[in-house]
Amino acid sequence: MSNYIKINGEWKKVLDIYKKVNSEWVLQTDIQSSILTSNIYLYSNVHDYSMDYLTFQILENGVIPWKQNTTAKTIEYSLNNGAWTSITSTSSGVMINVSQGDTIRFRGNNATYCSDNKSQYSGFGLGEDGNNGDYVSNAASFNVEGNIMSLIYGDNFINQTSFPSGTYNLCSLFKKAKVISAKNLILPATTLANNCYNMMFYGCTSLTTAPELPATTLADSCYRSMFQSCTSLTTAPELPATTLAESCYRNMFSGCTNLTTAPSLPATTLSINCYRNMFVNCKSLTTVPSDLLPATTLASNCYRLMFQNCTNLTTAPELPATTLAEGCYCIMFNNCSLTTAPELPATTLAVDCYRSMFQGCTSLTTAPELPATTLAKSCYYQMFNRCTSLTTAPNLPATTLAESCYYQMFLNCTSLTTAPNLPATTLAESCYYQMFLNCTSLSSIKCLATDISATDCTNSWVSGVAANGTFTKAASMTSWTEGANGIPNGWTVETASS
Repeated sequence: MSNYIKINGEWKKVLDIYKKVNSEWVLQTDIQSSILTSNIYLYSNVHDYSMDYLTFQILENGVIPWKQNTTAKTIEYSLNNGAWTSITSTSSGVMINVSQGDTIRFRGNNATYCSDNKSQYSGFGLGEDGNNGDYVSNAASFNVEGNIMSLIYGDNFINQTSFPSGTYNLCSLFKKAKVISAKNLILPATTLANNCYNMMFYGCTSLTTAPELPATTLADSCYRSMFQSCTSLTTAPELPATTLAESCYRNMFSGCTNLTTAPSLPATTLSINCYRNMFVNCKSLTTVPSDLLPATTLASNCYRLMFQNCTNLTTAPELPATTLAEGCYCIMFNNCSLTTAPELPATTLAVDCYRSMFQGCTSLTTAPELPATTLAKSCYYQMFNRCTSLTTAPNLPATTLAESCYYQMFLNCTSLTTAPNLPATTLAESCYYQMFLNCTSLSSIKCLATDISATDCTNSWVSGVAANGTFTKAASMTSWTEGANGIPNGWTVETASS
């Protein structure tokens, strides 16, 4: 905290108007008369870390490494407010010896610390592993604070809110470092650059608190993998941007196994891969806000793998989008613990849009309605694969099919007893391929197809269903065969009423 006094309309620090004499603070002589004739106001303010150089507060004895992975960079550091010392990163690392309680400030004049190949960078990390001879076993843990721009602009870092040029500016800077808290680290840029924070804290397994991320104008892959594998992180920072960029949040919290709260995601304008893999393996995530994903128009692969392996996630956010894109929901909830699926109101589909969306959701008992009548290639491909608790299939009203549209849609749904009505008369290539494979409880199918000549359209589609059941066919259909590619062996055949 810093105390200030307002004298004649000007705020002055208390330390600037007092001096210490014989262990007592006394008023500076030159301003005594001013105070006598002034209105005086006193206030305390929270320390402004944006005014500080990038600073490490050392928590234990050891070393702080400055290492390169192909790309060497020169910076300067000041230990305990001492003289500035220049260091250039090496593959084995320049080691700064530190003790618990030390403070290190850093400055530099490098627009970027990483090349366009993100594996070529300089940073404060420990090395890739213990087997390649460059791992730093005696690195000290630390809290990081102050303004990151002192590494970019040197002494002129204050009020800098953009990167001067280049991409990958701070990529991998703290990759696998022993940083504990970044709460007071200031990342002041409001307009980002491509890959600027890519993998910045990747593998920081001790990181408990992330910095604030105030930027509202994003760039391609700007936060990609930023906190990936930060296994001690429990809460994500706010993400205020409403217009996203390609892969901007991709893998951002992947592997954050203790993350319990997802940030609000207010964006309504999405981009390719924007949320892809964002929360993969976040096994402590149990719920997310119902309004987490408000966008109504999607982008290619925008939610692909977003919650994959969130094995304790029991509720899904609402998905109001009516304009879909290729792969938009692909593998979105793979291996989650959802019991009820969100509504899916779209009536016109896109390639791979629902592919493997609920694959491995073994607690899912009820499927969403699927009102679409205009299908696309592989749109429902493996959508409910291994949903072993699913007992009822959704209605499938489409009469014009697309290649592989229902490919393995209910594969291994061992509790499914009744198939959805299948009204299409002309089948498409691989449209029902292994659709009900290993649905061991399935005993009722109604299929009105009259043209099953398309390649692999019913290949193994009823292999592994119940031994006894009822198959209802179109009255004019005479070309069904018995077996895994047609009518199940041993089933009763009925004719649909006209």
